[in-house]
Amino acid sequence: MSKHLSPEIRVPIEPGNPAILRREDLCIRCGQCRDVCRDQIGVLGYYDLAKTGDVPICIHCGQCANVCPVDSIIETPEWEAVRQAVADPDKIVVVNTSPSVRVSLGEEFGFPDGSFVQGKMVALLKALGVDYVLDTNFAADMTIMEEASELVERVTKKTGPLPQFTSCCPAWVKFAETYYPEMLPHISSAKSPIGMQGPTVKTYFAKKMGIDPRKIVNVAFTPCTAKKFEIRRTEMAAAGKYLGIPELRDMDHVITTREIAAWAKSVGLDLAVLEDQPYDSLMGEASGAGVIFGNTGGVMEAALRTAYHLVTGSNAPKNFYDLEPVRGLDGLRDATVQIGGLSLKVAVLYGTEHVREFLTNHADKLKEYTFIEVMTCPGGCIGGGGQPKGTQQKGKALLAKRIEGLYKRDASLPNRNSYENQELLTLYKEFYGKPLSPLAEEFLHTKYTDRSESLGEPVAKYQKPREKAAASDYEEVTKPGDKVRKWKCRVCGYVFEGEEPPAECPLCHMDSSYFDEIKKWKCRVCGYECEGVEPPAECPLCHMDSSYFDEM
Repeated sequence: MSKHLSPEIRVPIEPGNPAILRREDLCIRCGQCRDVCRDQIGVLGYYDLAKTGDVPICIHCGQCANVCPVDSIIETPEWEAVRQAVADPDKIVVVNTSPSVRVSLGEEFGFPDGSFVQGKMVALLKALGVDYVLDTNFAADMTIMEEASELVERVTKKTGPLPQFTSCCPAWVKFAETYYPEMLPHISSAKSPIGMQGPTVKTYFAKKMGIDPRKIVNVAFTPCTAKKFEIRRTEMAAAGKYLGIPELRDMDHVITTREIAAWAKSVGLDLAVLEDQPYDSLMGEASGAGVIFGNTGGVMEAALRTAYHLVTGSNAPKNFYDLEPVRGLDGLRDATVQIGGLSLKVAVLYGTEHVREFLTNHADKLKEYTFIEVMTCPGGCIGGGGQPKGTQQKGKALLAKRIEGLYKRDASLPNRNSYENQELLTLYKEFYGKPLSPLAEEFLHTKYTDRSESLGEPVAKYQKPREKAAASDYEEVTKPGDKVRKWKCRVCGYVFEGEEPPAECPLCHMDSSYFDEIKKWKCRVCGYECEGVEPPAECPLCHMDSSYFDEM
């Protein structure tokens, strides 16, 4: 018997998932997590729990959390650990902010959708006690330098197979590792911006600032829940290897946009009343190319600007700075661009189910493409699993406003090219040497792992898109009037749904006598409703004691 409810009801989530967790007592079995994972992400329905050892396949994108209407699924929280680090006088907390959080954080504080709040965001982090606030757009420029250089070498020197796929989305990388291991040589070896920012902070930045790297708590502030998995990959420890400190991780924590908002609200901080502040120096400069990383098509567009310069020695023509064919919210876009005497066919995809469709429908023409960008989340990082909720209700209209905010920022900057970032050029001169140097390869590039064995059966079975389900397959699992009995293990807290408790707890193996029924309770005074084995000691709304609660 599986310890998970049927995938026909909801997404199974393994305890200890580094990216997401489920609060069982809040689940209403609405099926929205099921639908997004099955239809947009293309993971649910592409594995069999009976074959995986009852371990769900997860790429950690967090879209199930984004669509959960009752916060039963949330990101695995890390902001409390960061708050504690801030309070520790022996720790130096460095927060690195991803491109798209600056056009979404404001939504949590009543700003219009898509508002660009970069200065206030930096001020908020400083008000929370953070020691240094750095811009991960800086590392986005670094990623472009490395990835574009790799692309040019693959095209001109045949150093790797084509097409080259982007590598900055960790959910896409794990998707490929699980379902398309044969494509791994095609994925750029360049780490994501966070993957590059991490070791650079703990080595170059630490040395320049005179900080013991052991004291640094390096934090990524990002829209992405999959980054919580990425920073814990074994290879994300380049700084520790370089410095001879085995226990040193490149990045220590990942906190999402929603987590930052929760932390700020818990201490009474309001983004709206804060005065803008700039990033700290040394790793705070970023080009427009780094800014648009947060949008679907943005990585492609930014990389092509630099690739043009590497091939021709000149800045790209005007149309490269407003590359309309790769912009927009279509799940698949392609175009052909000219770089000197080279003609490059490129493609942009988001939603990993679209990857299945693309690789199936274009299998015989894949070699025609040179460069392919893949993002897992809708609209790219601006629709990440840790962003303020609203994409389910507002759809593409909200995504479009976030996208517009980043493109406007790019257009307003005097420097729109990664290779003109002066702080980055200084970093290369003083530390890495040049893109693709031996030290850059050690710090800024990585290798990938074939994870297809986790499926427990031949991967080819799950590579083609499945037939679209009929409308009847998407009916709400819980209907009005349904009463679902829930049981909670007193030893480990495992929650089971059924008419009777299980004969044995699948987690701690205690028998059915250790299970108590979870009941619904309602306050007679204010109408507050909740679930629990017992009513709460005090109503959180009207503050009446437990005697005022009736079982529903």
